[in-house]
Amino acid sequence: MGKTITRVDLTGVVSDQVSLSRAEAADLVEQVLAEVSAALASGETVKLSGFGVLTVRHKNERVGRNPKTGVVVPIEPRRSLTFSASPLLITRINGGTPKPRARRLRKEPLLAQSATE
Repeated sequence: MGKTITRVDLTGVVSDQVSLSRAEAADLVEQVLAEVSAALASGETVKLSGFGVLTVRHKNERVGRNPKTGVVVPIEPRRSLTFSASPLLITRINGGTPKPRARRLRKEPLLAQSATE
């Protein structure tokens, strides 16, 4: 099993990559996580391109059953968090190299087309 990445690990990477002090990097990591948490708490979807999408789902009240005793227990309505990995992340996880995205060609402006006609 692999290592677990912690906030301290993220702070270290940010500090090294962006040339910030550890305290500034820790503050930056905390701000990003707080912003993502606040967006999810308010019911928004968070999309991180190349990584995935975090979505809040609303689950209605339902009836559950205790498997040991068979007693019926109501399960309260709640919100749950789901994560859908991007195709790019899935490719990386499976050891492949992601293909570069095709770039869209810009269409020429209408004025340039009419001038050549």
